[in-house]
Amino acid sequence: MSEGRWAIIVHGGAKDIPPERWQIHRDGCLVALAAGQAILEAGGSALDAVEASVRALEDDPTFNAGYGSVLNAKGEVECDAAIMDGRTLDVGGVAAVKTLRHPISVATAMLPERPVLLVGDGAECFAREIDAELCDPRDLIVDHPEADDPGCDTVGCVALDIHGDIVAGASTGGLKGARAGRVGDSPLPGCGLYADNATGGVSLSGEGESLIRVTLASRLMRALESLPPGPAIETALAALARVGGEAGLIVIDAEGRIDWGHNSAQFAVAHASSNRPPQAFVSRAEDTAKDAE
Repeated sequence: MSEGRWAIIVHGGAKDIPPERWQIHRDGCLVALAAGQAILEAGGSALDAVEASVRALEDDPTFNAGYGSVLNAKGEVECDAAIMDGRTLDVGGVAAVKTLRHPISVATAMLPERPVLLVGDGAECFAREIDAELCDPRDLIVDHPEADDPGCDTVGCVALDIHGDIVAGASTGGLKGARAGRVGDSPLPGCGLYADNATGGVSLSGEGESLIRVTLASRLMRALESLPPGPAIETALAALARVGGEAGLIVIDAEGRIDWGHNSAQFAVAHASSNRPPQAFVSRAEDTAKDAE
């Protein structure tokens, strides 16, 4: 049983990261991790921790989510986000939104609502009804140092609190140059994220169309029912091979075990738990080396 222990893992996206920017990605993930970790250490909820960590990632222009999102084919920002509560199986999601300063917070506000996902104008109307923070779409645009990056670097977080509740969240600015209105895997439960206290929680990054075709988060959750997180991740990546595409996956299972994996060149990740200090990496190989020390 995991009750009484906490754990948290964040990611900043599965993609090619230039070596000179590795530390910037590690540092950004550590800042986001700290936001959620502080809540968990104080006995707070996994839901609040995930929202706080993803908000921090949305604030950091290093990552393709919120402030710093890539532009679609019309030269506009369109963001997607979702969050899932493993205790209730409630899901909240928004997609193709242009004026939400923190899409993850509007997705969180959706959790008690009957709809699971609101898109475009409908999501922005809901945000106005709840007095969510809005912005001029131009305020989300920055001059990316990684100018040739097509996106794929969805951000995400999974957290387990001391009460045994698991929550998963994801947020993204989509794919650079994508058709307007395109929605990827991030706001779709079973594709880009999932959480169930009985099994665990997962958040994914990668080429959304491929992840959707194999419902990758669902496959990972199914594997977690009988496998530890590491082998479950390997099983999910093997399923992705059928359609190709790159992905990064972060996991916390019902026992509080943290793991992650990717088939992309890099995948920026940071994690901590009640018995492990914060650490950040840009590839799983780095974490393996740390474990061996």
